[in-house]
Amino acid sequence: MNLITPAEHPFAQFVRILGKGKRGARGLTREEAREAMGLLLDGKVEDTQLGAFLMLLRHKEESAEELAGFTEAIRPRLAAPDIQVDLDWPSYAGKKRHLPWYLLAAKALAASGVRIFMHGGGAHTAGRMYTEQLLEQLDISCCDGWQAVETALDKHNLAYSYLGNWMPALQRMIDLRNTLGLRSPIHSLARVINPLGARCGLQSIFHPGYQAVHREASGLLGDHAIVIKGEGGEIEVNPDGACHLYGTLNGENWDEEWPALSAQRHVKPERLDPAVLGAFWRGEHDDPYGRLAVIATMAVALRGLGLAREAAFQQAQQRWDARLQSNQPII
Repeated sequence: MNLITPAEHPFAQFVRILGKGKRGARGLTREEAREAMGLLLDGKVEDTQLGAFLMLLRHKEESAEELAGFTEAIRPRLAAPDIQVDLDWPSYAGKKRHLPWYLLAAKALAASGVRIFMHGGGAHTAGRMYTEQLLEQLDISCCDGWQAVETALDKHNLAYSYLGNWMPALQRMIDLRNTLGLRSPIHSLARVINPLGARCGLQSIFHPGYQAVHREASGLLGDHAIVIKGEGGEIEVNPDGACHLYGTLNGENWDEEWPALSAQRHVKPERLDPAVLGAFWRGEHDDPYGRLAVIATMAVALRGLGLAREAAFQQAQQRWDARLQSNQPII
């Protein structure tokens, strides 16, 4: 029996803010989010508090202010060197309906001189195909530290790094997915971080309504970003439907609606065969859906680097056609 009331844990206030009933609960301010994430990253939170915090956020749905505050706590703790990057390319969703054509888009852009930092959180959900599972086959460098990232970028213009290598506390939260039964907000947060301060951060948010929230978060952080509803949650344009671009640059938001590229929907493949990607890259196999997805995805990336839509598509096609003429490794 406790005869003296124990002191409240410093993190308890943040659980209380989110969970104090229908009338008493509210979202975190940007400052509160920054402080809460700092305690999480510094290991000053109990596991029970972590689970409660993540699921309360998941139920409420994270705000732009919360995402910005969390990111402001993460960035100073990254210990990342000054590495020049054109595109930040988060890859956390995995694919289940179509092959990951975005990987070929990234490779072709890199072959043309665009420096791309790609990062992901591992294979956390059954039935999906993840970037991490294809890195060796597609000859994309998997880097375990910032020095390796810089070396890969200097050599190939494309580097991938597992979130657990540079922010293990966040990776642990993602890995709770199968313990808690739901994805946590960390899956969304990882797309905003832009750890190396790339010229443009690309983000794919599948669920409607979240795209504008992510744009607002990037705007609050002063980042240049383009957010789309990518196929399967990855940064990949689905050519069978319209693609809305949610952009922010220098504190100003902009929107563009790109029409569907195909008059009829393509038939979904019966199974996903990764070998098709290599054959397509080498020009040994054609895939009508994949061809449109690759070019359109490259165009979105080039739009992020300042080209208008028409010029972006022209450049995308030219860079794709020239992909095998560079000194980049061939799949």
